[in-house]
Parts: sequence; structure tokens; C-alpha cells
Amino acid sequence: MSPLDRSIDAVRANWPELSAHRILSRRQAVILGLLAAAVIAAALLRPTALLITLLALTTALYLVTLLYRIVLLRVALRHPAEVHISDTEARAIPDDELPVYTILVPAYHEAEVIERTIAALEGLDYPADRLDIKLLLEADDHETIAAARAAAGRLPAEIVLIPPARPRTKPKACNVGLLRAKGELVTIYDAEDRPEPLQLRRVVAAFRRLPPLVACLQAKLSYHNVHQNLLTRWFTAEYEAWFSMMLPALARIGGPVPLGGTSMHMPRAILEAVGAWDPYNVTEDADLGVRLQRLGYQVAVLDSTTLEEANSDVVNWVRQRSRWYKGYLQTWLVHMRQPVRLWREVGGRAFLGINLLLGAVPVVAVLNPIFWFLTALWFLVQPHALTVLLPAPVYYPALASMLAGNFIALYISVIAIRVRQRPDLLPAVILSPLYWALMSIAGLRALIQLLVAPSFWEKSVHGLDPTPAVDLVPDHAGR
Repeated sequence: MSPLDRSIDAVRANWPELSAHRILSRRQAVILGLLAAAVIAAALLRPTALLITLLALTTALYLVTLLYRIVLLRVALRHPAEVHISDTEARAIPDDELPVYTILVPAYHEAEVIERTIAALEGLDYPADRLDIKLLLEADDHETIAAARAAAGRLPAEIVLIPPARPRTKPKACNVGLLRAKGELVTIYDAEDRPEPLQLRRVVAAFRRLPPLVACLQAKLSYHNVHQNLLTRWFTAEYEAWFSMMLPALARIGGPVPLGGTSMHMPRAILEAVGAWDPYNVTEDADLGVRLQRLGYQVAVLDSTTLEEANSDVVNWVRQRSRWYKGYLQTWLVHMRQPVRLWREVGGRAFLGINLLLGAVPVVAVLNPIFWFLTALWFLVQPHALTVLLPAPVYYPALASMLAGNFIALYISVIAIRVRQRPDLLPAVILSPLYWALMSIAGLRALIQLLVAPSFWEKSVHGLDPTPAVDLVPDHAGR
């Protein structure tokens, strides 16, 4: 591996066991093979006992996941853990005391939105001479390159051409950009992002206040095209719950904190020390959050919002969510290669969270339709075979899990939109079970892709929002 390759792929070079270059370790492959053989043998010898056992294990997974959500909800309601920096405090730092800030903007096939991107960056309340903006464009994406050059504004933005080599992923582009970074602090903004103008100043003030172990500040994400259709309303309600409740709760209890792919802010020295992003992981953000914790750092949630464009097309949404689920499974498999070591490094609570958030979420999405079908079959037909497969010790916990789990999922969303003062999203929240069905489709697709194309980056299409570029920058902040 050349010095340049080692820099771009530092995770694989320095911590090969933490790289998604290979999905399964040899030990994991052996264990998976033994489990498959045991299931096949049981299916041939004791099929009924096998099905009862599988249903019981799945029910246990649902129950543990439900209890974990209840704990997170309780923490979110009683002990909110966000970093608040007022407008006055953010603006109080003299310009000459602000550090140079590197902004990485990875963009691929974004010719339609790159002008908006540059306009949004021009709206940042930060001295232009202390911004180090890198537009990370694929070398063969001639349309986006031409559009970026034509849209060049008042800010000093450097176009960094990414060689068209495998893997063609966002984290690889960000690693290339990091090699040319000049800033003391680093963040990522996606091509469709509209960050709150004072966000960078708030980060600087927050890092001055927080202890050195806090290595990353994750800003909140929301959407500017919330009312485009029902899908964008669902997506917005989901993000309100995730960034306003679940992530702060995870930060409070000690993680893990799966980072967002944008608006995460870190000192460059720490980012480079932990190997930056794994170019083979398609949710490099979640992986980085877990890796930071394993290496002894903490993540905090900043009360500042970046607006994005919510996927308004169902097919496009499924592709994006499939990539997220696939990346979650990648991250889970990578960090569970040595479970005992993981437990020792992060502790029991974070170990449980890694398994339930990264491993269980995609799996549960795939399993949900099976249990929906069994539930409908039970109430409509009540076949004798189903009675045999669901004895009382399995049936009643499964029923309780289904009823309570669905209620908690809806309740978290309702509380989130109330906290964020978004009553307009209540009808969409009520219709959330339809949204969960889309998640199941995405989960199944993610499992298939994990087997056939684990590092394939399925590009999300942007520019589907008809809202004009004007007035899209959020003014929300932690006041």
C-alpha cells in the first residue's frame, strides 16, 4: 500500500480489523457456517421445534429492543443532553480568534444543486478568510465540475478532483479532501445542505467550553421540503425524533452515537488520529461514531440545525435507506469481530446499544412483515399450525411486544414533533405504519446488497424539491 493509499485508507492500514474492506472475518465466517449447518439439520430433523425456537428468539429480540427504546425515551424526557450556545455567545468571539475551518463538500452528479450549495455556504456567519472550502468532485463528473466553476462565489472554494477508482464512495472522497485540509476544525456538508448561519461559530464556542474528550459535535438535521408530500413528512418526523430525542439520549447514557453523514464537527488532529473515514463503509458516519467511542472519545449533540432535502420519491428513498441499513450491518459486523474486546472498550451499555441500533434495526425491519402476516393470520383464520408454533410462553410476550412496540414508536414521534413544535406532522405520524412497510422493503434490499455488493454506494438523487433556493437557510439555534 503506497503512502497516499495509506492516507486515504488509514483505517485499513492502521486498524485492519476495523475496516469494512472485508465484511466477515474468518471467525465470523466459521460461526455463520456452523449456524447455517445447525439450522439445516434442525429443519430436517425437528422442523417444528426449530420454528418455535426461531420465533422465541425473535420475540426476545423485539422485547429487548422495546425495553431499550423505553430507556432512551425516559432519558430523553428527563435528562436532555444538548450543547446550547446562544447567539450572543457565538458572536462574541472576535473574528481574529476564530480558527481556520475546513468544510468538505462531497458531490457527485449534483450539477443541478451545486449553485445552491455555494449560496448556502456564503450564508455562513464566519470570516471568509478563515474558511477552507473543498468541493470534492469525481474527476469524470464533468457536468458538476463545470457547474461548480460557473457558480463560484465570493468564498474561496477549491475544487478537489477525486480519482475514479474503487471504492467510489463518499468517505473516500472525504479522505482525499482531508489530505488537503488546512483548518483546525473540519466538517462535512452535503450538496443539498443549508446549515444554520451561526453553526460554525457555535461549534468553536462549544469546543472551548467542553472537556477535551469531546471529540465531535453533531448538529441536528431536518428538512426544508417537509410539505412536499407524505413521504417527506414521514422523513421529517423520523429525523425530529432521532436528532432531538434519541441522539441526545444516547450521548447522555454513553453511546454509541451514530453520527449523521453531514454537519458533524471535529478537530482535524483528532479526526486524523482515529483514521478519518473508512472508504469501504457506506455509513461511514455511524462507523466513525463507534470508532471514536472505542478509542476513548465522546460525542455531543449541538443545538443547531442543518436543513437538507428529504427524499420525495419512493424509489429514491428506498435506495437511500437500503444503503443506510447495509452500512449499519457493515458497521455491526466489523465491530463485533472481537465482541469481548468491544465490551471492554465501550462498556456494557454501549455494547448493548451497538447491537440493538446497528445490528437489530435492519434485521427487525426485515422481520416485521413476517410477524405482521402471522398476526393477521392469527386473528383472521386462527390455523391450528400457528397455534402449535406459538405456545403461550411465546405468544403472549410476542403480542405484548407488538402492541407496546408499535405504541412506543408512535409515542416517540408524537413527543418529538411536540418538542419541536411541529403539529403539522401529526397526521403523517398517525400513518407511520405505512412508512414502516417501506423500511421493510429497504431492509430486505440491504441484506441482498450486503451479500452481492457490500461497498457499492447507491447515489441518492437530489434536486427533486421545487422550492426555490431563496430563504432555505435555517435560522433555528440554541437560544
